[in-house]
Amino acid sequence: MKTYFECIPCLLRQTLEAARLTTDDKAIHEQVIRKVLRASSELNLRESPPLMAQRIHRMIRQMTGDNDPYRDIKDRFNYFALELYPELKERIERSIEPLDTAIRLAIAGNIIDSGVNHHINETLVHNSIEHALTAPLAGDPEEFREAVSEAKDILYLADNAGEIVFDRLLIEQMPLEKITLVVKGSPVINDACLADARATGIADLVEVIDNGSDAPGTILGECSEGFKRRFENADLIIAKGQGNYETLSDVKKDIFFVLKAKCPVIAHHIGCEKGSLVFLRSARGSKDYDRST
Repeated sequence: MKTYFECIPCLLRQTLEAARLTTDDKAIHEQVIRKVLRASSELNLRESPPLMAQRIHRMIRQMTGDNDPYRDIKDRFNYFALELYPELKERIERSIEPLDTAIRLAIAGNIIDSGVNHHINETLVHNSIEHALTAPLAGDPEEFREAVSEAKDILYLADNAGEIVFDRLLIEQMPLEKITLVVKGSPVINDACLADARATGIADLVEVIDNGSDAPGTILGECSEGFKRRFENADLIIAKGQGNYETLSDVKKDIFFVLKAKCPVIAHHIGCEKGSLVFLRSARGSKDYDRST
């Protein structure tokens, strides 16, 4: 997915929010903003938004000396999601359609996204949960069930800290021996890293690897050789969140995109309303895809 004009002010907003997390020094805020504005003027709009975001957050970390500006936010939502976990697990167990409910809850957790909304709070998460349990779902859980059954090696590309507890609810509905959870190689925004997978207990459930990258998505050219081999050899990819959609929507691989469409650009690109629950298979994986092409 390319970068749209509307993405640029969003990236600038994100820049200032991240700078303010690291320091109260307005002079540093100005330096960061000016440097990012210069970089924005050279932005290749054919590249995906996460590539620009990767460069921006590298600049912020270098200029402020803070390697993980969102660490407190990540810890807060890891803890909050773990508090919710027993109740959400019970909802799935009581559900007539446990897989459908688990998918919806996994999407609900995608609201924990500091890149889109720096002011995310516990009330918004609760509201997202209730909305996800009743709103229309753009996707077919039965097609997913069949794809999981046929696959031998499944990569689950995680998105944010805290959110990975919601992902656990969905992973627990699948054969655990098939699943490898993938987190980021180093901190960027509030994306989940190995420390978050360990802190939330998901690392005790399935194999967890990192992709060797600090991009808020999965830019294959930026990932480690080991991860790229795993990606190429996987039978099925579950890609969580908007960043993974932005970076993988054009990749020829069997991918289920699992997200809440939180911005109008993403919603327009997918062809849905903002706020929609998205659970869509890539054309490559669709039964209608012509594999002779």
